[in-house]
Amino acid sequence: MPWIKTIPFDAATGKLQALYKRVTGPGNNVDNIMMMHSLRPHSMEGHMALYKYVLHHRDNTVPKWFLETLGVWVSSLNHCDYCIAHHFAGLKRLMRDDARADALRHAIDAGDIDAAPLDAREQAALTYARKLTIAPQEMVEGDVQKLRAAGWDDGEILEINQVSAYFAYANRTVLGLGCSTSGDVIGLSPGNNDDPDDWGHA
Repeated sequence: MPWIKTIPFDAATGKLQALYKRVTGPGNNVDNIMMMHSLRPHSMEGHMALYKYVLHHRDNTVPKWFLETLGVWVSSLNHCDYCIAHHFAGLKRLMRDDARADALRHAIDAGDIDAAPLDAREQAALTYARKLTIAPQEMVEGDVQKLRAAGWDDGEILEINQVSAYFAYANRTVLGLGCSTSGDVIGLSPGNNDDPDDWGHA
């Protein structure tokens, strides 16, 4: 059970009911991380918009599977099992290579960037995300310059930064309020990248 009161789908009214209908998956399932916001629907709306725009927007150019990889990596660094479970399932589905995905998960669990089946450019992004997550006060311009040198352009660096920052927020929402995966359908994500306002999960 979460550590604060939450309102289930069947008891929702008004704005909360409308928002729940926007984020539901099969069988009117609402992910527990969204249900944590049920006493303040406006913060759910903000969270969902940030999540969809940062991770699933049509104008992102970094591949979605790699943005999910960054999310799993940051969540692992923050010891957030909830987000690891959800986003590794999404990553595995997007990657369409179970052996590679499992090897990637093993490297993430071990905290070993060098062992990850990623190219040097992608490993550099994980290095940036690790420092931003565990020592944000130590970030310097040189950390961005290393990403440029690895082959990322500035728009892609922004995407890497925003996904890393989003998962810091999501992990703390989960860990600070006792959110669990109980009852969740693991690995759903917004499927309609062409409409940034379509939050439906599949």
